[in-house]
Amino acid sequence: MLYEQFDLAEAEPLKGNLRWLVPALVAAAAASGALLFFLIGQQFYGALFLAGFVAMLVAAFIFDRRGAKRVETPPVILPDLALVGSALSLASDPTALTGAEGALRSVNPAYKARFGQKSPIELGKGKQGAKLLSELTEAALQDGEATTADVPLTGGPVTVSVNRAGVDGDLLLWRFVGAAPTDVLAVAAKRVSGATGERLAAAGVMAALIDAKGRLLAANGLFSDRALTAVPAKDKAPLFADLIETSTEGAIRLLTEGSDGRPLRMVSIPLEPGADKGAATLLMFDWEEGPSLASSSNVQILLEMLPIGLALVDRDGRFLTMNNAFRVAGGIGNAEMPSYPGDLVVKEDKAAVADAVRRNARGPSMSQDLAVRLAVQPAEPVAMTVAGLRGLGDAAVLLLLKDNSEEAKLKRQIAQATKMQAVGQLAGGVAHDFNNILTAIIGHCDLMLMRHTPGDTDYDDIQQIKSNSNRAAGLTRQLLAFSRQQTLRPQLLQLPDVISEVSHLLKRLLGETVQLVVKHGRDLGPVRADPGQLEQVIVNLAVNARDAMTSKGGGALTIQTYAVRADQVADLGSEILPVADYSAVSIADTGTGIPASILSKVFEPFFTTKEVGKGTGLGLSTVYGIVKQSGGYIFADSKVGEGTRFTIYLPVHHVEEDKEAGTRSAKKEGEGELWGTGTILLVEDEAMVRTVAERALTRHGYKVLTANNGEEALEIIERGDEIALLISDVVMPLMDGPTMVREARKTRPQLPILFMSGYAEEQLRKSIDIANVAFLPKPFSVQELAEAVRKALVGN
Repeated sequence: MLYEQFDLAEAEPLKGNLRWLVPALVAAAAASGALLFFLIGQQFYGALFLAGFVAMLVAAFIFDRRGAKRVETPPVILPDLALVGSALSLASDPTALTGAEGALRSVNPAYKARFGQKSPIELGKGKQGAKLLSELTEAALQDGEATTADVPLTGGPVTVSVNRAGVDGDLLLWRFVGAAPTDVLAVAAKRVSGATGERLAAAGVMAALIDAKGRLLAANGLFSDRALTAVPAKDKAPLFADLIETSTEGAIRLLTEGSDGRPLRMVSIPLEPGADKGAATLLMFDWEEGPSLASSSNVQILLEMLPIGLALVDRDGRFLTMNNAFRVAGGIGNAEMPSYPGDLVVKEDKAAVADAVRRNARGPSMSQDLAVRLAVQPAEPVAMTVAGLRGLGDAAVLLLLKDNSEEAKLKRQIAQATKMQAVGQLAGGVAHDFNNILTAIIGHCDLMLMRHTPGDTDYDDIQQIKSNSNRAAGLTRQLLAFSRQQTLRPQLLQLPDVISEVSHLLKRLLGETVQLVVKHGRDLGPVRADPGQLEQVIVNLAVNARDAMTSKGGGALTIQTYAVRADQVADLGSEILPVADYSAVSIADTGTGIPASILSKVFEPFFTTKEVGKGTGLGLSTVYGIVKQSGGYIFADSKVGEGTRFTIYLPVHHVEEDKEAGTRSAKKEGEGELWGTGTILLVEDEAMVRTVAERALTRHGYKVLTANNGEEALEIIERGDEIALLISDVVMPLMDGPTMVREARKTRPQLPILFMSGYAEEQLRKSIDIANVAFLPKPFSVQELAEAVRKALVGN
């Protein structure tokens, strides 16, 4: 807000007196005119006259102030939290403004309603939630903004975005995007006091909602007119027990209607599981003589109006009536109503249901939740609530049936995702250890080949060892691809070129009984992917298609590439595929197809439909990992007996031509020159890797200093020796590579760094916040090490 100071000290005294004399005369005239109108009985015109003169007085005062001599001062910018709060209130999602340390400055109503006055950094659920919020804060202060999805908070996971704000960048703007937890009481209150309650009132039914303590939260118009007309307004909601009286016959009367009021029957319907225990919707009917109230038309109409499955059971455990929602949930449909609730469930659950109905029918009024399996759908459990009824004639038990198949499906998906994450972490760790071993084997083979020439007796054996080691390295890359942790070497590619390169191999793999058909579309944009990994994806899908067609005696495999523009994405009908330009490739076969029941499982690890001993279950999961790590999407579509189609969408990569040309020219410079000079500090905790790397670098002319861990490396740096390059493993005990590099850069900020690791470069760059570092993936050969060292030195 801008503030300006005004100085009237230099105004003339007489002018200052006149300035205040005129407003005084105007005010006196206004008061006299207004008094005159009031005396003659025209109060409205008197008020209007007075308001007009006040407006003229204010305008004159403002004009007079503007006429004063102004002394310009530099504007002072101050935070206006009232203005900020008004702006935040426009946001529908919970939004808060805090200081850099997390102290609240301003929040909008949505934030206050959901989180109260807690600071955003205190909202994390468990250690994981607190850690993610802390990392978001650090990232926002450093980069200006940060966003993380599925942050576990109280009430459910949400997407949290943090932006640095303020003139000095010392404020943080938090936004929480996600569905707020459902307030069951609020929803029920809205229904009771809204259109549903009015429909009940039209049928002669009074409805009221009470909480766990018996306080009245909401009521329909009929109950308000009959029970609350004489109740004085209070700050707190009245107790429902204070509004009624009970009789010995089990009926109730409203206190406002006195002893001569009509007797009422009441039904208590507890809220669904998860709500406040004891809260319920109360339905009251006028006493009906003659037939049982449970079988009356009013009750049946009421049950049909409710959106949940409800049924009434008598004291003998027999069904009296049920609504259509209960029939649908129980799989009854239009069939004849069963006699007992136990007839709906499987044999193993009959005793539990019968026992719950018996205890709630004859004992005190209470409710109980059961997880049962219906006879029509034994694989999916459903939730059944058994509640005792009193005062509704023959009806003694109320059954609520809720189909929780979607909830069970979500639980299975979460369990499967957790299993895949655990297996992926295991695969990544195994591949990392194997990469260290293979690095030593391949490196020693290269060193031995330097001493042996073709024709030597050992030359072919060494080449065979190196060849097998490279095959093993391919297996580790497949493990990393399965866990989406492999180091990709992406290039700008055209999908038709990749298909052409691999088509010769496919013809040999498919055999004579399978026909290969290749079709290419027009105007395909370039994609950025690893050509070797993309070829592996196509080969894996083609081999699976061949196996599916072998049982039918052969068939046709069609590989087609085509372009998908951004305006065509919506026509695909996919909720997962973002709107963008894609280059797509589809691989379709005419095999046996995949049943719909297992189609969603084909990308899961270790899942296979092949016979025992003929499939590992890693093929499609590896394909999925490569496609996802390349930024693409893969979908499967199949019909039994007709075949299967896998479609891969890779985003079109747009790049500036001059930048690519400059990169290509820079890459050509220095190629072929692998010898060098200078001192290299090598930090590696694996002795076998450290030995082979030291010998390889020494052979290429470098002086090598070695360290077993980060602490030893820092001691060498502190000695003051001139070091041209620091090569370090990323994962080491005690002090890891990134921590050691940060300490080293405090004294030597320009020191070139080359990290080597068996983990993926993309994953490491996300977790390592260090500028100007190069990566060398394991396993590597002596030549690859020399090339990486030369590039790091020349690039610096």
